[in-house]
Amino acid sequence: MYMKKSFVFDHVKDNMTIYIFMTTLFLTGIIFGALTVNSMSFIQKQDLFFHLDQYFIQLNGDETIASKDILKRSFFFHFKYLSLLFILGLTIIGLPVVWVLIFIKGLVIGFSVGFIVNQLGSKGLLLATLSIAPQNMIIIPVYIVAGCLSMIFSLTLLYKLFGRSVTHSIGRPFIQYTFIFIILIICAFGSSIIETFISNEAFKAVLKTSYVIISIM
Repeated sequence: MYMKKSFVFDHVKDNMTIYIFMTTLFLTGIIFGALTVNSMSFIQKQDLFFHLDQYFIQLNGDETIASKDILKRSFFFHFKYLSLLFILGLTIIGLPVVWVLIFIKGLVIGFSVGFIVNQLGSKGLLLATLSIAPQNMIIIPVYIVAGCLSMIFSLTLLYKLFGRSVTHSIGRPFIQYTFIFIILIICAFGSSIIETFISNEAFKAVLKTSYVIISIM
């Protein structure tokens, strides 16, 4: 156990610059997402809120989505996203795409929370806290770590191709890389479970007890 903790500590310490860079990139995406909400026109906000309002009405009505379908969709999305990061890490030229994906993930979260709060005020903050925050407490670190590992492995390949370590085997780093991504996928499944059985149910409970359709004035 101590050796595992020591390995993780040394890994993060050795690659601290990459972890800081990826976290900053993600936070920048969140900020841009929130700012995008403020830059939207009245008509754009009204049109988008109409679709959000229809979704709220659907949740309040009889047309509900089965929990297993929500779990399947959520996990499949995370699985595809992480798999793409994994594959891009195997290609040196895919490194810029990794940066874009992490930025986009932050942008989506920032926009989602920003728009709901912008339109619904304190009620929107409550809904965002219940429907977005719980699962993202797990999935955000998962994506940041995945992005960092993808970048680290790409740089490792680069060093082995053009550096003096070209004769060293890439087998062991690849096995470690694959194993950690499997753990990240398992964590993503845990996030999907939280989203399905905690966030979604709490979200529907709040809507059914206190939701009032709000029109954009």
